[in-house]
Order: sequence, then C-alpha cells, then structure tokens
Amino acid sequence: VQLQASGGGLVQAGGSPRLSCAASGRTFDTYVMGWFRQAPGKEREFVAGISRSGGRTYYADTVKGRFTISRDNAKNTVYLQMNSLQPEDTAVYYCAADPDRVVGTTTPSDYDYWGQGTQVTVSS
Repeated sequence: VQLQASGGGLVQAGGSPRLSCAASGRTFDTYVMGWFRQAPGKEREFVAGISRSGGRTYYADTVKGRFTISRDNAKNTVYLQMNSLQPEDTAVYYCAADPDRVVGTTTPSDYDYWGQGTQVTVSS
C-alpha cells in the first residue's frame, strides 16, 4: 500500500486542522492505521491508531481528548482531526499502515508502510 499524507501547514495555537492520508490499492480495510509525529531532535512518537473497521481507536495520552482519528474505507482515507493545537504539537506528522498489528500498536518499527509526512507548525 502507498500512503500520501496532506493537510499540514502553519496553524495558530488553538487551531483545528484536519490531516488526511490517502492510500492506494483495494485492500485498505485490511490495514490497521496509525498517525505518528516527529518533532526536531526527538524520536518519532505514536499519536493515534484505528482498527480496520474504524470501530476501535487508541490515543497517546498527550493528544487524548483533543485529536480524533477516523477512516473512510470507501475512500481509502484515514483522517486526524486535531483540536486545541499547542506549540508543542509542532512536528512532522506521518500516517502508517500495517496488515498484522492491532489498534494499540505504538512502536513505529511495527508498521510496515509509511506516508511521506506532512509538517504541522503551531504558532503561539
């Protein structure tokens, strides 16, 4: 599967952008999907994950209650709605896919497929 993330940019603190990740192929609904982020000088960290059907989600504590992951299997797309953004949310955001993992998988190396990343910069 090939992944293409979009929707990043410069956002003011408190803003609410939505990231999208479009996947190629006809088997999108067989992949657990995740969003990760990487800030300068830091390791890539898990943000949110969603099950194949979209019925189950899992969030990092740092974004729980502010971010919402969802997917539209008919459109081969996963979304990340981000609310109440803060400067510490500034990072490159990546979508990831894996056919074998469960929704609570948080280790980047456990995902086989990655998008190219989209930069989100939050200004104070």
